[in-house]
Amino acid sequence: MHVPSPRTGAASGPESDSQIAGDIKAAQARQNGALAHARFATLVERHQRRAFRIAYQYLRDAADADEAVQDAFVKAFTHLDSFREELSFEIWFTRILVNGCLDRIKARSRRNRWFVSSSDADDDARQRLERLPSAGRSPEQEALQNERRRVVSAALERLPERQRSVFVLAHFGEHTPQEIAAVIGLSESTVRVHLHRAIKKLRGLLEHPWKR
Repeated sequence: MHVPSPRTGAASGPESDSQIAGDIKAAQARQNGALAHARFATLVERHQRRAFRIAYQYLRDAADADEAVQDAFVKAFTHLDSFREELSFEIWFTRILVNGCLDRIKARSRRNRWFVSSSDADDDARQRLERLPSAGRSPEQEALQNERRRVVSAALERLPERQRSVFVLAHFGEHTPQEIAAVIGLSESTVRVHLHRAIKKLRGLLEHPWKR
């Protein structure tokens, strides 16, 4: 099954994710696959970019991140009947995505614990993450911003797994501590502690990159 491509020219009305998910569930119940896929395309369009940002920070490989996002959307579509509207679709979907990324990391480690992503894949990912309009920045400013992203990404890989997860969801996923707690199953206070420690450690790594 392929994730449907977003429809060009689709109206971006005021519908919430939960309303759209309700329409999809109703269409699935009526076995109206065409309508269900068409409505799900709207959710894909809304969440695909953020999902890729999160997946890439976990997996550090553009191809793996693409596959993880694709798999997460497929799983969300096929298991939408388990979605409950008291938890936002974004949180529910991000939980699926993060769990999928962690499974991929474990599988990769079993295959080859010393596997290193190719530079070509990293370059492709950086190009995708930098595809937004530059908001008037000069080529020099763009180059500086890209180098800053590279340095931060390298520092992120040196964080403990839990701190890294919390920071990625907060910074790249733009989630609140309360939302992160719902995604990874921790208390909000614990999330805030991990986020504080991650920021403190990152600050130290960025100021003194030679230190471990």
